[in-house]
Amino acid sequence: MFQSLQELVLGAGEGTISDFAIKRQCREKGEPVGAVLGKMYASLQVMREAVAAGLNPKVESVSGLTGGNASLLNKAVLSGKTAGGTLLGKAATRALATAEYNAAMGRIVAAPTAGACGILPAALMTMQDEYGATDDHLVQALFTAGAVGIVIAHRASVSGAQGGCQAECGSAAAMAAAAMVELRGGTAAQAADACGFALMNVMGLVCDPVHGLVEVPCVYRNVAGISNALVSCDLALSGIACPLPPDELIDAMKAVGDMLPSQLRETGEGGCAACPSAAQP
Repeated sequence: MFQSLQELVLGAGEGTISDFAIKRQCREKGEPVGAVLGKMYASLQVMREAVAAGLNPKVESVSGLTGGNASLLNKAVLSGKTAGGTLLGKAATRALATAEYNAAMGRIVAAPTAGACGILPAALMTMQDEYGATDDHLVQALFTAGAVGIVIAHRASVSGAQGGCQAECGSAAAMAAAAMVELRGGTAAQAADACGFALMNVMGLVCDPVHGLVEVPCVYRNVAGISNALVSCDLALSGIACPLPPDELIDAMKAVGDMLPSQLRETGEGGCAACPSAAQP
């Protein structure tokens, strides 16, 4: 549907990327607006349920590597023990909760992948909690995030096996950053800049799952991903332009992913997966 972030910015004009994306999807799919929106409302509900379910302290993966830590983080945030404050703390908690719920075989929305499923829900739920965004606003933002994801998938990849974790958590952070820019009243150009910052910040991040499972370090990189998205959003909203064209950064991510050796692309042979402790059963 979309070839570049520049296309999204130009298509949005003085409006939003979400409006442009919704109109394009209705036209290309031959579906009415209500049907298109309805599907996204359903995805939003799954995201919300995953966040809530992941906060259960009894959530645990089959391997036992992950689970229950979102509950611990939530308690620390609510008690004021964290350094990052409540907004970052709540966002981090929601990202971790969703990622842990996925590791425990819970139902999630791949956004854009299961391994990076916590970042976008955390962004949306936190914007609703902190700033009163309605479900209608969140659904609009999901279309913005989706459009960004389509561009990245077209120009590069959202697969860790193909491009490393930069292609998974990096792409998710870019999608979330754009969504939050729109939710905070930013322009389409600022949304694109936020994407650029998010990708630039994790350029070269490898995919190195311990024991080949989407658990360690994956669930924790979801927490880092929402942090990246928030910072990237704020940079763009402040009026700071991304120093490199966001589309060029997507292309650079693709080139870097192609350079990564197989050991750093989801094979579990390098990076964190190669730590001596990771070799233990």
